[in-house]
Amino acid sequence: MLNWTFSQKFNNPEDDPFDRLFKLFKELLMHTAGNVEEALSWMTQLDKQYDLTDEKYGLSDFIQDLKDKGLISDSKKTPGYNPTSKLEISLRQTALSDIFEDLQKSKPGKHNTKIIGQGDEITNESRSYEYGDRLDKLSITESLRNAQINHGIDNFRLTQQDLEVKETFFQSQTSTVLMIDISHSMILYGEDRITPAKKVAMALAELITTQYKKDTLDIIVFGNDAWQIQIKDLPYLEVGPYHTNTVAGLELAMDLLRKRKNPNKQIMMITDGKPTCIKKGKKYYKNAYGLDKNILNRTLGLAVKCRKLDIPITTFMIARDPYLVQFVDEFTKANNGKAFYSSLKGLGEFIFMDYKANKRKRRK
Repeated sequence: MLNWTFSQKFNNPEDDPFDRLFKLFKELLMHTAGNVEEALSWMTQLDKQYDLTDEKYGLSDFIQDLKDKGLISDSKKTPGYNPTSKLEISLRQTALSDIFEDLQKSKPGKHNTKIIGQGDEITNESRSYEYGDRLDKLSITESLRNAQINHGIDNFRLTQQDLEVKETFFQSQTSTVLMIDISHSMILYGEDRITPAKKVAMALAELITTQYKKDTLDIIVFGNDAWQIQIKDLPYLEVGPYHTNTVAGLELAMDLLRKRKNPNKQIMMITDGKPTCIKKGKKYYKNAYGLDKNILNRTLGLAVKCRKLDIPITTFMIARDPYLVQFVDEFTKANNGKAFYSSLKGLGEFIFMDYKANKRKRRK
């Protein structure tokens, strides 16, 4: 049973009974990797301890509402209840709301750079018209004033030399690969690290697909090997009995980014440990103790390769052991990237702020 800290967030008597239980249900689903039956079982135990329901609205009423609203289904092919795509969307929206509360105050669809050029965000500055500038960015007032100064009122005419256009900030497009460590250490020592990582990934996916629709996001997980997953798979993500093959993750991330046409590319990696595994031919070379030079050199070599390809890597390390910090520092220097040593609680805010701040220069 999960060591649950029950709070007012999930037991506000002013909430609608369904909404109040639904908040808790979605949180439990994240911890059960999308297992509806297990989440409902936990809710039954919590109901006995905290009196979540009353005679007017019980858990059976809640389950029926979940079915009526199209959030769970009971298919004949698989026993018990299963989450629907509608529920998966709701989980991502909740993750986004929980982690990125200040998103509502921001203007959607923007990655403003500091480079002035042809874009969508108009500034207070203007400049002389150049061939190829968009006519809808013409500064009419400034252009007419120039014509009056240059030619006078009596011989008024408007030439190309008189035209001015409003400066704009270029709106960059970014291709991101998010790497999630699913090695066994992500649930070791009584600390659940994979659930916060999943929630961050879901929130980032919802952010990009709804607010930055021209951007792309690929999500991969890595343990002994690395493979790509779909956004819809995130709630069901689980840790396995794996070592940490960071090399496999980086190689797959580079392959995915190579196929993207956007000039601005980046890798975000969530991990809690050092690389402990690489593949040599068809066999795995593993060493869970210390920093193995063979594994370390392969990992650092890919960091350098990404730097040469102008692919920055941002590492979000959710552990603070001194030798791990030393590895991340060395890895970050090799890539000329960034590193954040984050608590689980602050992980989402770190990733959100870094994504928003990644205002890459436009490339020609």
